[in-house]
Amino acid sequence: VQLQASGGGLVQPGGSLRLSCTVSGTLISRNIVDWYRQAPGEEREWVARMSSSGSTNYVSSVKGRFAISRDSAKNILYLEINNLTPEDTAVYYCAVRPNVGVTPVFGQGTLVTVSS
Repeated sequence: VQLQASGGGLVQPGGSLRLSCTVSGTLISRNIVDWYRQAPGEEREWVARMSSSGSTNYVSSVKGRFAISRDSAKNILYLEINNLTPEDTAVYYCAVRPNVGVTPVFGQGTLVTVSS
């Protein structure tokens, strides 16, 4: 299983980005897929999840601003991030696992920098 995140960049406060995660070796529609982030000097933090059924969950700090989605036909996971603040600056990682009892497989991250 391999995952590759992309779409990060430098954005001004209040801006938006759409992150993508291309997955190979497994079908995201049959897995739990997550987005995590790691800010400079901080531990990695879980951000959002989509179950195989399509239900979603978010950490409270991003509810209403972030949206996780998937394109099952292309096997790509997305994270729409809106109304960005400097506190959202981090490397964003996608992860996949068949169920909650399994250690997720992480991809390489993509850096999001929010600065004016």
